[in-house]
Amino acid sequence: MLPGVLCVSNLIIAGGSRLSGIIEVPGAKNAVLPVLAATLLNNGTSILENCPELDDVHTMLEILSALGCKTNKNGSRIEIDASNLTSSSIPEVLAKRMRSSIIILGAVLARCGEVIVSYPGGCEIGMRPIDMHLRALEQMGAEIDGVSQGMLKVKASKLQGCEILLDYPSVGATENIMLAACCAEGETVIRNAAKEPEIEDLQEYLKKTGVDVSGAGSGVIRIQGVGSRKIKAEPVHRIIPDRIAAGTYLAAVAATGGSLVLTGAIYDHIGSILYCLRRVGCRIKSYPGGVVTLESDGHLKALDLVRTSPYPGFPTDMQPQIVALLSKCSGTSVVVETVFENRFRYTEQLQKMGADINVQGRTAIIRGVEKLKGASVEARDLRGGAALIIAGLAAEGETRISGVGYIDRGYEKVERVLSRIGANIKRVEE
Repeated sequence: MLPGVLCVSNLIIAGGSRLSGIIEVPGAKNAVLPVLAATLLNNGTSILENCPELDDVHTMLEILSALGCKTNKNGSRIEIDASNLTSSSIPEVLAKRMRSSIIILGAVLARCGEVIVSYPGGCEIGMRPIDMHLRALEQMGAEIDGVSQGMLKVKASKLQGCEILLDYPSVGATENIMLAACCAEGETVIRNAAKEPEIEDLQEYLKKTGVDVSGAGSGVIRIQGVGSRKIKAEPVHRIIPDRIAAGTYLAAVAATGGSLVLTGAIYDHIGSILYCLRRVGCRIKSYPGGVVTLESDGHLKALDLVRTSPYPGFPTDMQPQIVALLSKCSGTSVVVETVFENRFRYTEQLQKMGADINVQGRTAIIRGVEKLKGASVEARDLRGGAALIIAGLAAEGETRISGVGYIDRGYEKVERVLSRIGANIKRVEE
């Protein structure tokens, strides 16, 4: 490529192939990012295994390096030495790349006593205010120094454990409070905490560093802070499998009338997704050792209602993928989005492919069509991009998807994974 020439990726899909094969579920994007943030609390060296090869992971590693960490990535294994932090300011250009950069807030504040960070970027799927994050940190003794030109400065000479009741079981707020509480004086209790598996994974890492933390998954989390004592350990931690990637690949195979063997899955983590796939007509079985199988004959039926909700309900991160699948199901389906008000923006692109979707506020009415047709479409967010892939695989003709950078934030080499189970999909650089 010539110097100064911008290279843009597109995915080209020739639809209509029946997918069949085996996929190993990769490590979870939404688990590895908060654990990477948590390594900042450790004055020793952390080793993380089963880390996915994602753009967001690389961005987080760049942030850690900018703060003074030594990082080394070898395949799915990452080593982080956070013994000598040199900065408490997170570069704005990195923070703007992804929403999850805000998780750094609690960890850097706890370790350094101050943090300067910009408001985070990421997918534009709706308002995701950080008010709960900041209010909780203020309860623990932090001072919000003010917001200027999009930059946020937070200080705390000492964090004090306290009881915090979240207005909503926010995953990000729960993670930020957990990280800040590790270095606080006394006990912090988080009520109405998020129950997602990624919260439990973060707890497991923190326990390996010697922090007394319990309750993840129950809605009430207790953290006994170490105060002025340093956290110094050499934990080795394996990231849990990605339940959203697993659900995406299951939905793709269901839409094409194929069969799939998932390995490395955790059945309980994808229970609500499997429930919906069974209801549309897929045959699903589970076996010991994290093996889940799906068979679909392609003749699927609509769902009367799917409503997104916090775990263990149906995940908002699977909503676009299930809508893409329902676009080919016989009958009329209703999907209600309760988390992000703009999450249905991607449906305009599905309509270009012949999908019959009527969005009314936070409700989508999907009337299944006999055929979807290939078209040139644009991914405008991560999960909406995954929905376009599913539609393209099930459609007649060729689909060209631009905006692939969004998809790369959450799916590791998606075209290679799908090609191995029979998809006619390739990446082209322009």
